[in-house]
Amino acid sequence: MTRAFVGLGSNLEDPARQLDVALAALSSLQASRLLACSPRYWTEPVGDPDQPEFLNAAAALETDLEADELLAEMHVIERDQDRRRDPARPFGPRTIDLDLLMYGTESIETPGLTVPHPRLHERAFVLRPLADLAPELVVPGRGPIRQLLARIDSGGVRPADLGGSPQRLRSGDAENR
Repeated sequence: MTRAFVGLGSNLEDPARQLDVALAALSSLQASRLLACSPRYWTEPVGDPDQPEFLNAAAALETDLEADELLAEMHVIERDQDRRRDPARPFGPRTIDLDLLMYGTESIETPGLTVPHPRLHERAFVLRPLADLAPELVVPGRGPIRQLLARIDSGGVRPADLGGSPQRLRSGDAENR
């Protein structure tokens, strides 16, 4: 079995429930076993700031699925949770977003899949939950997760379990709804 890490994020339609539903679906994947989930964090949106904050987490699972098969199953979970992809807003709001962050120690580069996730090392909303989940993790081609996290600003990442709450509307959102 291969250990894989999946990033989860939601900022629409009760994000906590969306993460719960996605985790339940990941735990029922064929030839796979959900091992653990990180704490959850409220995070500022990246790339498209005019939207609600995201609730993010990371999950570890063991799987006999190939990386592309696992990714296909993750896309099914997203579709089942009414994930809509808007080409005009690739970093826009979503009910659920599942990213295959790592697949064992493999580096994979195909037209439909890059592992480790190509921006994993730049994003605190991914690194913080991963560091909680697997503090000794080493990202192939990038280095230890703790060092990667220490190199970036993680000020926009707030623990959800310590009373953190999302900003329901960011400035300018009211005019866009």
